[in-house]
Amino acid sequence: MFDKHKVKLGIAPIAWTNDDLPELGGENTFEQCVSEMALAGYAGSEVGNKYPKDPKVLKKYLDIRGVQICNAWFSTLFTSEPEEVTIDNFIKHRDFLHAVGAKMIGCSEQGNSIQGTTKPVFEEKPIYTEEEWIKVTEGMNKLAKLAAEKGMKVSFHHHMGTGVQTPEEVDRFMDMTNDDVYLLFDSGHLAYSEGHAEAAYAVLRKHVGRVAHVHLKDIRLDVVNKVKAEKLSFLEGVKLGAFTIPGDGLIDFKPLFKILEEADYEGWMVVEAEQDPAIANPFEYAVRARDYIRENTGL
Repeated sequence: MFDKHKVKLGIAPIAWTNDDLPELGGENTFEQCVSEMALAGYAGSEVGNKYPKDPKVLKKYLDIRGVQICNAWFSTLFTSEPEEVTIDNFIKHRDFLHAVGAKMIGCSEQGNSIQGTTKPVFEEKPIYTEEEWIKVTEGMNKLAKLAAEKGMKVSFHHHMGTGVQTPEEVDRFMDMTNDDVYLLFDSGHLAYSEGHAEAAYAVLRKHVGRVAHVHLKDIRLDVVNKVKAEKLSFLEGVKLGAFTIPGDGLIDFKPLFKILEEADYEGWMVVEAEQDPAIANPFEYAVRARDYIRENTGL
């Protein structure tokens, strides 16, 4: 069982309102989202587009509910823009997160990502050139130093539709970055990429010493297979229900929890399962995920 003083449990707002697909959950308000997070028993949240941009305003809403910000997505653009663009944007993002008390900055290279496009996610994912690998990894090394100035960490989010999607690509990214660049481990994206849970187990086992943030996400394999067979985009897969909460899909999370526990993992575990909230009620699924995690981790 995990030490409650070392491991905290959060949930992402993407189940209530989807930043990439505004039509999903457009009717759900920020206050409903954070209130239901708290009611379901979560201590932390990541940041969604509906969240107040003023740190003082945001903290007021969260503090009264006993919820804190643990991370917020940051898009790096090392493969498509001059390095200075990402660095300037990162400093503003870092300072916002620092102001609300977060210690983690989750990054994903979006310069040539197809996750937000209509391109088939398996057939047309980017494959980095040697030059792009160097740009992304050297850029992340620089962001890690900027994060450390505020006592924060950066973690890199391997993601469907990007150049760091497969286990082999995760391995190469980790080999080419410094030890102060951490991994944002996402169980769902690895299972999605490879079609089985063993891929997630293997990557976590190999890199757990540099995992600093965890996304707990499951997949529905029948939907993933449909995405592959019909050459659908990442977002079409989301709409069809490719993702779901822990305990509701392909992955047995007990081996993942064991690996993290044995490595004395310290940090946040965040439920992140983007679905259509009109089909998968966010509060109901949040409670179900919370119960599953409590039963299997003691948190």
